[in-house]
Amino acid sequence: MILLAARLAHRLAWSLTVLASLLLVWLAMGVGLIGADGDPANRVYAAVLGLGGLGTLLARARPAGMARTLLAMAALQFAIAVWAVLTGQGHPYSPPAELIGVNGLFIALFLLAAGLFRRAARAAHDRSPS
Repeated sequence: MILLAARLAHRLAWSLTVLASLLLVWLAMGVGLIGADGDPANRVYAAVLGLGGLGTLLARARPAGMARTLLAMAALQFAIAVWAVLTGQGHPYSPPAELIGVNGLFIALFLLAAGLFRRAARAAHDRSPS
C-alpha cells in the first residue's frame, strides 16, 4: 500500500510539474503574464523553466532532488512576482493584484509538486534496505 501511494505521489508530482511548466510557457510566452501580449518583461519566466530543466538534470529526475528543484522554481517565481510589482512592470495592463494572483497560482502549483515529490522520496527511502 505504501508503494502504491509513493508511485501515485510520484506520478502526480510529474504530471503537475509538466502541466504547470506548459501553462507557464503558454501564458508567459504566448499570452503574456506581465503587460500586453509580447511585453519583453515576460522573458524573465524563461529563467524559471531553465532552472527546472537544470535542476532535473542535476537531480537525475529523482524525487528528492526534484522536490528541491520545485522549491527553487517556486522561490524564483516569487522573486519575479515581487520584482514585477515593485518595479511597476506591465502597467497599466497588469495591475499588482493580477500579477500576485497569477504568479501565486504558479507558486502554489510548484509547491504542491515539491510536496508530492518529497512524499515519494520519503516513501522510497522508507522502503530501501538499511
